[in-house]
Amino acid sequence: MNDLEVRQLRYFVAVAEELHFGRAAARLGMAQPPLSRTIRDVERQLGVALFERTTRQVRLTAAGEVLLRDARTALEAVAAAAHRAREAGRASPRLRVALKADVDGGLLPRILDAYGADEASLPPELVLGGFGEQARTLRDGLADVALVLCPFDGRGLDSEPLLTEPVLVALAAADPLAARTELRLDDLAGRTLPDGAPADRGRSGEHARRPGAARPASNLSEIFSLVETGGVVFFAPASVARRYPRPGVAYRPVGDLPDATLAVAWPQDARSPAVAAFVRAACAVAGTIRADDQGVRDRAAR
Repeated sequence: MNDLEVRQLRYFVAVAEELHFGRAAARLGMAQPPLSRTIRDVERQLGVALFERTTRQVRLTAAGEVLLRDARTALEAVAAAAHRAREAGRASPRLRVALKADVDGGLLPRILDAYGADEASLPPELVLGGFGEQARTLRDGLADVALVLCPFDGRGLDSEPLLTEPVLVALAAADPLAARTELRLDDLAGRTLPDGAPADRGRSGEHARRPGAARPASNLSEIFSLVETGGVVFFAPASVARRYPRPGVAYRPVGDLPDATLAVAWPQDARSPAVAAFVRAACAVAGTIRADDQGVRDRAAR
């Protein structure tokens, strides 16, 4: 049997995700007949059916489910290899740090200072993305190390926890719930998160967007504007609440909402001294902050 080609895997993934040959062909920018022939060729090469086809629908077989999982991983690895090779070929490669803007627990400036003292190379390049995109950015080879909120998709990655802090709900200051000193998730029934998910089910990003729902807000400015209008709430780590006080927004603790843990993550196969230096700096800064916080608690308990 011949090895599968990257092109074949890419075509298969498109059909497996769309479950429709016409939509997959449009997504790939090609005609449908050659796409169908390619899928039949892959099935002949493997000796198994990957799809169940009827006149009304296309469904993955058990073999197709397995190939979809592994094909995504393989395509991610190929893309990451290309990105990393290009980066390594630069005259002066820079460490690339993926993060969501403002979701760094307030650690980033101190980490960068500590990293700069440890590394004589160029300052890191910050690769900004949306909530939950950082792990994918690492796997795609678009960044070398990342600051991520847990839980996250850790396939192919190593990580170290840095900081754990409470998560607060941001709601309109005029909301009747703002008069309460502490809330429960059930109290948020009828309110939605910026992505359109019901707020009483937990954190933003854990639910698929409703069909037909508006595009989710992409930055804190947009999110706060939605919150101030009422009805929309936002779950934010305590460090974000401290950094962004707003007259029209009230932050309240939610008793049954898990704490947020910030971690530093990097590819398992990373061998870069710069990545190691950044991880050391991040862990050292977080350790200092934890020790300082413990000292404050100890003094308060006396």
